[in-house]
Amino acid sequence: MKAFIITYFPIFSAFVAWFAAQFAKLLLTLVLIRKLDFKKLFSSGGMPSSHTASVCALSTSLFLLYGPASPYFAISAMFSFIVMYDATGVRRSTGEQAQVLNQIIIDLMEQNSTVIDKNLKEILGHTPFEVFIGAIVGISIPCLLNLLIPVV
Repeated sequence: MKAFIITYFPIFSAFVAWFAAQFAKLLLTLVLIRKLDFKKLFSSGGMPSSHTASVCALSTSLFLLYGPASPYFAISAMFSFIVMYDATGVRRSTGEQAQVLNQIIIDLMEQNSTVIDKNLKEILGHTPFEVFIGAIVGISIPCLLNLLIPVV
């Protein structure tokens, strides 16, 4: 049984961290906007970054299992940095561009009476703070799971 847990600990940790981050989005929406929006469980963007949480959980679980000199940890850590960079860089810029394009569409509709019924999704990326909190969630989950079900 322990071999089974060790084998699947990294993916299990990543999934739990992703779910925890998505559930946090649901709770934050409920507290701040007073709306129970179940779409938050599957949406991208927002606080905290679930992408960051899942890749950091994967890296942390590999660190716990194999140590800092492990090639598994090295690959996962590099992958995590790329995901976090992308979340605050490329994906965030794409969201900002979507805001501008949506405003242009609104302006064109007002001028020409053109009806365009589809807006671009504006919340794609994350602020550095959202990524930081996602990283905290991602690092914490495998550490907590390891306390509950010791694998190392």
